[in-house]
Amino acid sequence: MSRDLVTAICSRLPGAVVSDPWGGGHDCWKVGGKMFACVGGYGDGVDVKCPDMDTARLLIDLGAAVRAPYMHASWVRAVFREGLTEADLQHRIVTSYRQIRAGLTRKVQAALGDLPPVA
Repeated sequence: MSRDLVTAICSRLPGAVVSDPWGGGHDCWKVGGKMFACVGGYGDGVDVKCPDMDTARLLIDLGAAVRAPYMHASWVRAVFREGLTEADLQHRIVTSYRQIRAGLTRKVQAALGDLPPVA
C-alpha cells in the first residue's frame, strides 16, 4: 500500500482533483471543492470520511483504522500496513468519495457523471 495506489484509485473517480493546500507534500483529493481523501506528508496512510462517527469508532475499535489527526471524528486513517488490502483501501476511498459527492448540489453532481460502484 502506498501513496501511488491512493493516487491510482482517486484519479479514476469522476471530477477528482489533487492539491497540496497546506504544503509539506500532502495529497489532498477533492470533488466539487470538498476533500474526500488526504495522504499526509509522511505518507503512512490515507484519511477518509466515514458515513458517521459510529462507523469511524467501529473501524478504530476493530483495528481497521486509526483516528485521523486534525480531522472531525467521522474521519479515519487507513494506515498502510500488512493486512490492508487494495480492495479494502479502494472501498474506504470510494465510500468517502460517494459521501462527499452526495453533499454537493444536484447540478454539480450531474456534471460529474455516473457514480462509481462501491467495491
